[in-house]
Amino acid sequence: MTTTLIALCLFAFLAGFVDSVVGGGGLIQLPAMLLLLKGVPVPTILGTGKVSSLAGTAAALRRYAGRVPMRWQAVGAAAATAAVFSFLGARVVSQLPAAMLRPLVLGMLVVIGIYTFWRKDFGALHAPRLSPRREVVMGLLMGVCLGFYDGFFGPGTGSFLLFGFVGLFGYDFLSASASAKLVNVATNLASLVYFAFTDQILYHVALPMAACNMLGSTLGAKVALQRGTGFVRVLFLVVVSGIILKLGYETWQG
Repeated sequence: MTTTLIALCLFAFLAGFVDSVVGGGGLIQLPAMLLLLKGVPVPTILGTGKVSSLAGTAAALRRYAGRVPMRWQAVGAAAATAAVFSFLGARVVSQLPAAMLRPLVLGMLVVIGIYTFWRKDFGALHAPRLSPRREVVMGLLMGVCLGFYDGFFGPGTGSFLLFGFVGLFGYDFLSASASAKLVNVATNLASLVYFAFTDQILYHVALPMAACNMLGSTLGAKVALQRGTGFVRVLFLVVVSGIILKLGYETWQG
C-alpha cells in the first residue's frame, strides 16, 4: 500500500499543477486512482479524489487572489449556482447514463480547440465586454450549465470554464484561470459534501494526496503568474487536446 500511495501522491502533484493553470487535472488523477485502487468502489474513488481536488483548487485560488484582477460579483454568482447544480448533477448521474454526453462534449471540445488555436490573440488581452449586471446574469447561467455538467459527468469542466470566461466575458487567460478556480472550488465542495455524508471517502489516501495536490497547485499557479497568458494558452491547448483524445478513445471503445 505504501508504494501505491506514493504513486498516487505523485499523480496528485502533477494533476494539481496542470489543474491550477488550465483545469483538466482530473484526467490525470482519476485514471491513476482507478488503476491503482483496484477493488475499491468507484463512488469511493470519486469521493476520495474530490478531497485532493478541492485542496489543490483552493490552494491555487489563494495564490491567484490579490495578484490577478477578479470580478468577484460575477464570478461569485457563477460559483454559487454552480455549487447547487453540481450537487443536483451528482444526484441525477445515478439515474442516467453519463456516456450519452460523451459525443456531444467531444464535439464541443474539438470546436474550442480549433477556435483557440486559430485565434492567436484569443485571451491575450483583459478587456471585459459586459456590464456588471450582464456579467452577473451570464455568471448565473454559466454556473447552472457547467455546475450541473461537473456533477453529472465532469471531464473538461475547468477547460469549459476557462473558455467561457475568455470568450463570453472578455477576460485574458490568466484572469479567466483565476476565476475558473473559484467556481471549481464551489463545485468540488458541493460534491464533496455529498460523498462525505454518504461515507465514500478513504481519508488515509485522500489526505496525503490532498497535500501533494496543494503543492502542485501552488507551484502551477506560481509558474502561470510568472509566465503570463501565453503560457496558459499553450497549456490550455495541450490539455484540451488530451481531453479530446481520451473522450475520443472512450467513445470509439464504447
